[in-house]
Amino acid sequence: MKNGTDSFVFFGHWPFAGSFGLNTDILATNLINLTVVIGVLIVFGKGVLSDLLDNRKQRILNTIQNSEELSERAIEQLEKARSRLRNVEKEANQFRLNGYLEIEREKMTLIQLTYKTFQQLENDKNETIQLEQQRAINQVRQRVFQQALEGALATLTKSFNKELHLRTINANIGMLRAIKEIRN
Repeated sequence: MKNGTDSFVFFGHWPFAGSFGLNTDILATNLINLTVVIGVLIVFGKGVLSDLLDNRKQRILNTIQNSEELSERAIEQLEKARSRLRNVEKEANQFRLNGYLEIEREKMTLIQLTYKTFQQLENDKNETIQLEQQRAINQVRQRVFQQALEGALATLTKSFNKELHLRTINANIGMLRAIKEIRN
């Protein structure tokens, strides 16, 4: 039985440039096929992956910009609420004798409502950013996996024919028989 590492150690049996032959050494051809597949994935998948990431980055930046606009609106509402609060405080000084406690309750309600609104908008902004990031990651993973699978299937269908399949099966049967004879 031929040692599997002979093809790596002894280069003398390799054909010269210009000749054509079928390399039946499965270990050497698998390394070549893997090298070709990885090279093709790097060369062709790099641009697609870069475009996907750039598009996703732009969407995330747009989402962040929209969230910041929402935040600015919330700050404007907060400023309006503060202005209203100042007006309420002026009125409170005028009507202190009649309803000081009622005015204070309204002031606290306005502050709490504005704070809750601002907090909700901030939470919504953070949730949106996290969801968009997770969605981008999942889409990139799915696309890379799909491209790798398509490349592997294409390589297999191109390089694996019936004759090679039968030879592989016969070689494996021969190895199993040899193992069986050794055990007996």
